Amino acid sequence: MNKRFAFIDVQNTETTTRRMLGFSVDWMKLFQFLKNDWKCEKVFFYSGIDAGDSEMEKEFKILSDEGCIVRSKLVFAYKNKNKTVDVKCHKCGSEFEEVVDMGYNRKSNCDVDLTVDAMECAGLSTEFYLFTGDGDFEYLIKKVVEKGTFVHIVSSAKKAQSGPRYSVSRFSTKLRKLIKEKGKSINFLNIDNLKFRIKKEKAAKRDLF
Repeated sequence: MNKRFAFIDVQNTETTTRRMLGFSVDWMKLFQFLKNDWKCEKVFFYSGIDAGDSEMEKEFKILSDEGCIVRSKLVFAYKNKNKTVDVKCHKCGSEFEEVVDMGYNRKSNCDVDLTVDAMECAGLSTEFYLFTGDGDFEYLIKKVVEKGTFVHIVSSAKKAQSGPRYSVSRFSTKLRKLIKEKGKSINFLNIDNLKFRIKKEKAAKRDLF
């Protein structure tokens, strides 16, 4: 049996499940699923933590105590550059420019940590479960495949409307193309299929008397 390792890009995965699929991940459930069902030898979590987020710190401390390898860093936020698009009024036919606010991104710079860990684990007779839709990992995936590792990319290819003219996806075009190119060495797994094994249950409401 191949040695199996899981690498979870926490922020990308959580944003994907919440925005695209409508559920939040219970990280302990995911860890136990990966260890018990998919028989992963090691499970790595990579996440940013907001300063003062004691709840997240406690959750990751419990994961570490259970044997999960947690790499965490403080989160910082940065403004995305707004886009300017040409718009034509369907009533009067006049053209004008419209500025689209692209909002903010939050980053914790755990990509290097994940890359180093993955390269150290890669080799013949190994399988990776990589939880991310981030195209920045395209080169890493190519390199571990060259070392003989089979890679399962776990994410969602679903698209959602962000406005009348736009749709967004959390699954990178780079990764879509890479799977087509190297389909014998890379497999796509839809995280929505794991929903009922890994989702966080909502706290039960207490009756008030």
